Amino acid sequence: MLTIIGLGIIIAIVALLLTERVTPIIALSMVPLIGALLAGFGPTDIAGFFESGLQDVANVAVMFIFAILFFGVLQDVGLFDPLINRVVALTRGNVIAVAMGTGVIGTIAHLDGSGASTFLISIPALLPLYQRLRMSPYLLLLIVSASIGIMNLVPWAGPIGRAAAVTGISPTELWRAMLPVQIAGFAILMIFAALLGLREQGRIRRLPAQDDRPSPDNVVADAENGKALPPRFWLNLGIAVATIGVLASGVMPPAYMFMLALGVVLLANYPKPSQQMERIKAHAPGALLMASIISAAGAFLGILSGTGMLESIATDLAQVLPQSMVPYLHLVIGVFGVPLDMLTSTDAYYFALLPVVEQVASTQGVAADSVVYAMTIGNNVGKMISPFSPAMWLALGLAGAEMGRHIRYSFFLLWLFSLVMLAFAYLIGLL
Repeated sequence: MLTIIGLGIIIAIVALLLTERVTPIIALSMVPLIGALLAGFGPTDIAGFFESGLQDVANVAVMFIFAILFFGVLQDVGLFDPLINRVVALTRGNVIAVAMGTGVIGTIAHLDGSGASTFLISIPALLPLYQRLRMSPYLLLLIVSASIGIMNLVPWAGPIGRAAAVTGISPTELWRAMLPVQIAGFAILMIFAALLGLREQGRIRRLPAQDDRPSPDNVVADAENGKALPPRFWLNLGIAVATIGVLASGVMPPAYMFMLALGVVLLANYPKPSQQMERIKAHAPGALLMASIISAAGAFLGILSGTGMLESIATDLAQVLPQSMVPYLHLVIGVFGVPLDMLTSTDAYYFALLPVVEQVASTQGVAADSVVYAMTIGNNVGKMISPFSPAMWLALGLAGAEMGRHIRYSFFLLWLFSLVMLAFAYLIGLL
């Protein structure tokens, strides 16, 4: 009975998230409550499950709040603008260099872990140059999406935060183990972008000539003119580097580190309390939304764990699945992570599928962190071709592109990119 109710809860949540009938907060908080009542648990029991689940995700929720505020302020002070302008200027209108430069800009722009801000930074900066060179805007979307797939492995980005909330493993601990994958992923991205740029160059050569087409020099000149460093650039860069360095070292809890870093960057750039509050208010909606979703996920996981539903589902699935497959279930899910994201939302993938796979794999002695690595690396770029991603719709609007064409152009290439990263993680023993 617990297995049936637990699966019913998961299926209902996935269906609600897919159809967008309600917000993730409502689905994650109310559906488990109904399931627990049907299973015979009373209000006192459910309250205990909720408190236990909330306690497990509290640190992650707080970290998200201050990380989003911190990186939002860094964008406000223009920390990333000179870096982006220099990359645009360095490409000098070479199609292959532009493609590789797009990967660099996408990687830099996604330091805050927000897909929306990444597209807002990279697409307006690069689209005019793409248009001048007659490069496809779908190539721009593809490369930026791959960049996001690499940088989304940082602890303040959505996937690792969700995985940490589900498994109880520290986001920073998960990130440190995946740093080699990120470094290798960037190198793979440069090769990937160069090959795509070479292919695009051949396509452009086959296009009919346009004598009235303006030179890309104008766009490059604009980037050259925008290379001036904003006020306190080096100070802000030092704050950002120091913050990331402390996070990587694990010396301080990430939530407290981001809290301190936010205070430092506000004092350094906005001396008046009214200015500081204005910047906090500007980025508070995004920070509170993610923290709210993480907290609702705590309620969902607390109920499924406290009632024994997760354990029951895992035990029954382990009996149904072929024994030879169970130890590799997380790898199979990771391999098909990109197409799975076309069928499920990010919340459904991490809050509904991950805990079940982790529980099933644990029956064969597979560590929870190995499950997270397989499912996260394999799935990460899938969000950027998913119709369930609000950031992707924003990107399409900025680029003047269509979702159907984007999926046809990028799906198999992004899936291949994720599989190469997954293979590297396997080779270094992370899985």
